[in-house]
Amino acid sequence: MPNNVEKILVCGDVVGNFNQLFKRVSNVNQKNGPFSMLLCVGDFFGPDNSQWIQYKNGDVKVPLPTYVLGPSHLGHHSNYPDMKGCELCENVIYLGPSGIYPCTSGLRIMYLSGTQASTNKKSPGTFIFDDIASLETQATSKPAIDILISSQWPSAICNFAKKCEGCDPEVTGSTMISRLAFKVRPRYHFSGVEGVYYERLPYRNHIVLQEKTRHVSRFIGLAKVGNPEKHKWLYAFNITPMVHCDQAELTKQPPDVTECPYSDGNIAQQPRQTAAQSTAAQFFYDMNPKPYDDGKGKRRRGEGDENGQKKRMPPKPTGPCWFCLASPEVEKHLVVSVGDHVYLALAKGGLVPQHLLILPITHFQSTPDLDDDSREEVEKFKKALKRMFKKKGKDVVFFERNYRTQHLQVQVVPIPAEAASQVREIFMDVAEDNGIELDEIPKLSDIAQVAPAGTPFFYAELPTGEKLYHRIRKSFPLQFGREVLASPPILNVPELVDWRECKSSKEEETKLRNKIRDAFEPFDFTLEDEDE
Repeated sequence: MPNNVEKILVCGDVVGNFNQLFKRVSNVNQKNGPFSMLLCVGDFFGPDNSQWIQYKNGDVKVPLPTYVLGPSHLGHHSNYPDMKGCELCENVIYLGPSGIYPCTSGLRIMYLSGTQASTNKKSPGTFIFDDIASLETQATSKPAIDILISSQWPSAICNFAKKCEGCDPEVTGSTMISRLAFKVRPRYHFSGVEGVYYERLPYRNHIVLQEKTRHVSRFIGLAKVGNPEKHKWLYAFNITPMVHCDQAELTKQPPDVTECPYSDGNIAQQPRQTAAQSTAAQFFYDMNPKPYDDGKGKRRRGEGDENGQKKRMPPKPTGPCWFCLASPEVEKHLVVSVGDHVYLALAKGGLVPQHLLILPITHFQSTPDLDDDSREEVEKFKKALKRMFKKKGKDVVFFERNYRTQHLQVQVVPIPAEAASQVREIFMDVAEDNGIELDEIPKLSDIAQVAPAGTPFFYAELPTGEKLYHRIRKSFPLQFGREVLASPPILNVPELVDWRECKSSKEEETKLRNKIRDAFEPFDFTLEDEDE
């Protein structure tokens, strides 16, 4: 089989039937594999999850890298340690509420968890129009989508094709997912939840004789794992990532192709915003228009002038994101300082109390994606933080992982100055233990020169000026950077490798944020004199 072809398995709702799922997957992989991954649509957890304990504890291994969606039911949230996306056990990854997962092969998988909210107010296990708009924006900025996975079905999928037996997507499906499929044109679209198997004929993504010929899309709805009716719940297929496809072969129309089931008349339309909602969506973490005044004749840029007017509005986010500063999902009590394009925040579950994050205000996935102004401000924050920690007798390690993340996060970890000379050696030792090849790149080089936008990578800047880089091609340990710095020669906190084990209350985090903000103030370039 050509190197660019991916062999993929997709299953419907697992609903707690983990043993039956992974036994079947293991058998199929041995007989017809190797498969590169298993995608799970619909509800992964169910009313009885007793079988999960053996996988979570590592007593039984999962045979393939498995990627799952989030819950569609409120009672299932407790099974997810981090609703933003996390590793559930070895080889099982919860992708997150929504986003695009770029595989190292070039394959691009878009995912959307949960079901459509009944109103435009988001609640756990649901999505709203802003989530769809954000995915549309992400899809248009990079290569097209190969695979779309959603829990809920699109509502109009049966148009121009046979009707689905056992379900009615017009009633239970989502008009927002119909819109998403219509806009992003995935080559494959898989859904669960309905409990039946339905494979629709491929449909066109262009109007014949009026638009250029495009690739077709295929929709497959999968039944629940182990369903008594024995409806099909496991689907295997081969796919060559679109970036490696010959255009003529990609756009070839199969003989059974139908018209597109979606049109402006059966997809969700953008809801109207009130003037107040439109204005509020653009504000910084302080939603009040009054300026921040520390009593020392200084104010924070972007927060307002002496008349209470905002001096500069940040770029508007593309949609909801846990780290886009204008998003309601961001934890604003962690914010330390806000610049024009970038902000500084306390890291949740830090290795040390002063563990910080440098993040772009708007939605960028990694440093190579940044515009020039944002990249320049990231460097300003790094220099200011180096000066602050040097005064405290500490050096700083900066690292970034562009893998299973959606929003750029530059990790800022201060370490004892006497440990700085050992950091490179520890990085290399831990990398070797994990089968990772770390390359040293020139000190004057820029990560954007080494890793083109969209490239999965790990990157670290050491106190000695050395820069380490790893191009992620398959899997990568999510806690690698923390594991290195938590080791005894550096911070000696191996029990804190997993940030989820480092829990603090909101009150504790706010108190720590205030302390760090005060310490950073003398070095904070985002502060300016009132009379300037």
